[in-house]
Amino acid sequence: PYKRVSREFHPEDTLVKINEDVVFGANTPIIIAGPCAVESYEQLLHIAESVKASGAQMLRGGAYKPRTSPYSFQGLKEEGIRILAEVSREVGIPIVSEILSIADVEHFKNHIDMIQIGARNMQNFDLLERVADLGKPILLKRGMSATMEEFLLAAEYILNRGNPNLVLCERGIRTFETSTRNILDLNTLALIQKESHLPIIADPSHAAGRFDIVSPLAKAALAAGAHGLIIEVHNDPAKALSDGKQSLNLKTFDDFMRHKTPAL
Repeated sequence: PYKRVSREFHPEDTLVKINEDVVFGANTPIIIAGPCAVESYEQLLHIAESVKASGAQMLRGGAYKPRTSPYSFQGLKEEGIRILAEVSREVGIPIVSEILSIADVEHFKNHIDMIQIGARNMQNFDLLERVADLGKPILLKRGMSATMEEFLLAAEYILNRGNPNLVLCERGIRTFETSTRNILDLNTLALIQKESHLPIIADPSHAAGRFDIVSPLAKAALAAGAHGLIIEVHNDPAKALSDGKQSLNLKTFDDFMRHKTPAL
């Protein structure tokens, strides 16, 4: 049912290039790190400098935040995009951020290196096609209840618009288990590498929902062949405006980066 994303029609691995040093699908796993939400220029600058020094190749940060509760912090929106772009230039690190609406496409087109389409929008086909038309690199997250076939068919919408610059992201699925936020589906992460030529990374932060098991899940994903990771990192997780419980602090992230290769 999915053709353009399938190895049957495209046997060679696809490489998605952000710049000369950041290429998804090559031999080096790409590590994306940063806060769930952009809270201020000073906060993002501090985190960006730290995660880059630890070895992260890209910075993440949410300007527009899809929250379950309407009373939760919704992000700084346009101001957040401006802060991301400014910090990116100052630190020298490319950025990825999540888009929620077609209305915001122009802001992302001009300022964001890689556009994330989150789990809640995986099957927002109008948004998929509109973002695909920009031709920019896209990070597509798996929906929390999506099957592998549904995930790859969503990716098919993007490639079908002529944009091959797509990276998939396994971020955990919802099951009967309630001890963690989601379950990191290593089965699908490994199987997609057989089924598809697209690079795929893992998000252990959203899979875990708690910081203390992010590192082992991240190592497991790399051992399963993930082409990279996207990890939430905050300078003061206890005071984070979004997802502090699943965010690594700067020291813990640095420790992880020093020992991220699993001992097999």
